[in-house]
Amino acid sequence: MTAFLRARAIPGVETVTADGRYLRSIALDETAGTIEVRRSEGRDARTLEATISLADDSRLPEVVERLKVMFDLAADVRAIEAHLSQDALLRPIVARRPGLRVPGTWSGYELAVRAILGQQITVAGATTLASRLVKRFGDGITPDGGDTVPGITHLFPSPERLADADVAAIGMPRARALAIQTVARAALQTPQLFEPAVDRAGSISALRALPGIGEWTAQYIAMRALRDPDAFPAGDIGLIRALAGTGGVRPSEREVARLAEPWRPWRAYAAVHLWANDAPPDS
Repeated sequence: MTAFLRARAIPGVETVTADGRYLRSIALDETAGTIEVRRSEGRDARTLEATISLADDSRLPEVVERLKVMFDLAADVRAIEAHLSQDALLRPIVARRPGLRVPGTWSGYELAVRAILGQQITVAGATTLASRLVKRFGDGITPDGGDTVPGITHLFPSPERLADADVAAIGMPRARALAIQTVARAALQTPQLFEPAVDRAGSISALRALPGIGEWTAQYIAMRALRDPDAFPAGDIGLIRALAGTGGVRPSEREVARLAEPWRPWRAYAAVHLWANDAPPDS
């Protein structure tokens, strides 16, 4: 999970250190702060510890609950892996990384913007655009007490800032910039659209209706923000690469969707395992 988050970290807003600590800035209404999440150094290395810097202590329980969702702590990974391992194709892939969960997000709105930035370009290219976006439209942050957190300099731009911003000025196609403005306005009007949902199908349908959000983007948001365990972006190039057959022949999006049918209702977890299997050895 830390490798996944490190590769997609938004410069200035979040970072993953060499020893696997996840740090980021957070905002709850007008209250800004920082968090650090790390593996416990105690006897039970399966637990996570968090350091939360926030001026309003009354919001701490809310932060803790959001972190539990973000790191998918409620997942019954044994049951999920038992199901996925019934598939001969997935069995060795799942066995390589027991306990792997679906990385969530601090903010579904933020994730939606980041997903649009990543459309049709590499992860590295999207990170460059995200850095420009943050520097141009994000507010700077200094944690309480004046201490600085290495690598954390800004809050992610709020929906209010991006709703009418000249996003294209950071060097991206105007159509995609307009899509980011649309997402920001939707986050202001219907914030629950980007949050874990009971009616996931309805939320995914509403996301698809937004200009600039196609099936891949909607499914990616559903995986990480709506927490849909069966969301599956079948057209993702990483999944297609990971499922390439003999001789490196890549399946079509339709073939990927067909292969994934037996993985229901845990296709999101299958996707994460396949992405991890497709990642470079040093990630």
